[in-house]
Amino acid sequence: MFTLRNSLLCCRQLTRAWRLPAPLTRCPAVAGSIHTSGRAEDSQAAESATSEYSIFAPLPDQEVQPTWAGKKYSDLHIAHVKATHNNTHIQIMESSGVSLVRTSCGTEGFKNCKKGTTIAAQTAAIAAANKVMRKGVGFVRVVVKGLGPGRQAAIKGLTMGGLEVVSITDTTPIPHNGCRPRKARRL
Repeated sequence: MFTLRNSLLCCRQLTRAWRLPAPLTRCPAVAGSIHTSGRAEDSQAAESATSEYSIFAPLPDQEVQPTWAGKKYSDLHIAHVKATHNNTHIQIMESSGVSLVRTSCGTEGFKNCKKGTTIAAQTAAIAAANKVMRKGVGFVRVVVKGLGPGRQAAIKGLTMGGLEVVSITDTTPIPHNGCRPRKARRL
């Protein structure tokens, strides 16, 4: 008979069977001494190659900062996504604040309650990405504001349109017990 006690015993047995080994620690002394071949020349060539390019982001005190198409992070274009419950607005700007493209679900032909859907947000984002790709933009930073249904769909649409998203920042305003909220809606 299946009981709670039997299921707990079964879970404990499974966790013992699937117990993972101790976590691996990264030690700089050991990491530099691991070789795939026996020749020292290969290790020196690998060290010189890794000094030029690394998958890890540089520390703030390092001189080399990552670039995307020759631009620093602070010079990348910014895609502002404002996702409300009824609509999604997408505006792609230069880092200086000059607007390049502005679209919304309404400008893409959606009307009334269909503007607040994920498909509408994705369509608007694809249209914005296509327009800005014609102007030579390839990499963007995304700043998302609002809690509407088009938040993730708009980011997905930007990538589907051909843009590469470097970072996603959420700037949704959160009150710290500020103004008194509206009274509850009665249905």
